[in-house]
Amino acid sequence: MSQVIMDLVEKTALKENPPEFEIGDTVDVHLKILEGNKERIQVFTGVVIGRSGSGSREMFAVRRIVAGEGVERKFPVHSPRIEKVEVKRSGVVRRAKLYFLRDRVGKAVRLKERRRN
Repeated sequence: MSQVIMDLVEKTALKENPPEFEIGDTVDVHLKILEGNKERIQVFTGVVIGRSGSGSREMFAVRRIVAGEGVERKFPVHSPRIEKVEVKRSGVVRRAKLYFLRDRVGKAVRLKERRRN
């Protein structure tokens, strides 16, 4: 009974058409940022290294290198603050979590590109 109620409550928080991307894809995440009373869009570009959760609690982690340091950020898939997720390129991966990229530096971080027909 309580699970049915939880499902009904979560359905209101879900996006109608959530962004479609896969692990290993290089994506641009467009975020709405509030600064005082102004709202602007900030882009976070990186490689999707994992997805977790389900329903309204689904999250994805994006990793990028900034000034030689690795930066990871987790985003909720169904967040109203995410304007859009743009797929720049797709990578060939054989794992669900790409945590091994944390230990790599330079060209070793690159993934082979998946060709789409």
